[in-house]
Amino acid sequence: MKPFLILQLRPETEAADDEFAAILAKGRLTADRTHRIRLDQQDLPADLSLDAYAGVIVGGGPGCVSDAPEDKDPTEARIEAACLSLMPEITARDMPFMGCCYGIGILTHHLGAEVSKARYGEPVGTTTCELTDAGRTDPLLSGLPDRFDAFVGHKEAAQTLPEGCAHLLHSDACPFQMIRYGQNVYATQFHPEADAAGFETRIRIYRNKGYFPPEAAEDLIAMCRAADVTVPELILQRFVARFG
Repeated sequence: MKPFLILQLRPETEAADDEFAAILAKGRLTADRTHRIRLDQQDLPADLSLDAYAGVIVGGGPGCVSDAPEDKDPTEARIEAACLSLMPEITARDMPFMGCCYGIGILTHHLGAEVSKARYGEPVGTTTCELTDAGRTDPLLSGLPDRFDAFVGHKEAAQTLPEGCAHLLHSDACPFQMIRYGQNVYATQFHPEADAAGFETRIRIYRNKGYFPPEAAEDLIAMCRAADVTVPELILQRFVARFG
């Protein structure tokens, strides 16, 4: 059984470890079924072959694809370049891929559509996602509720649907919540691995990163604790089950 390649972008160890644990738990994976690479700490192996993996899962992170090159932190620039270097092969061979939050920016940028902060950013919290007609027939979404809440928090977003993509989920604040390129390449704007405890960890870590006023952190944590967010993890679970 081939492992999943897990690419992580968060330079904060507590956040990266919590995210990895969430991907394992929500995806019903064990660590020995994954190859975890923290791109803030190491480069992609020179001999990395996608043939060795069942699929690729990209986590979220504080970087923005749309930031000007001169404004990018060197580590974030290196992480972005590493992720983008894999996308031509992933999309050409329609390899199973799940890009979470940052991943939709990577996929959209690779496919030549606009990613920017012009519209559709969402504050940290929950958003209500709705299935499109294409979403209702997608293998990862079929049979799920037409509307469900998910955890979000992002400064940039896809401004248009990339050519060749199916539009699977939308919300009032951000139209492109989940897309699919080909049959197997997926990306979500929300976090399918996140639960209230995980988002509380991220709120505390990123309270001074410009996502929200620092003094709002405790109110955001209370809101997340009160939220009913259970459906998104089924999407990650189905992805792993289908391709693993």
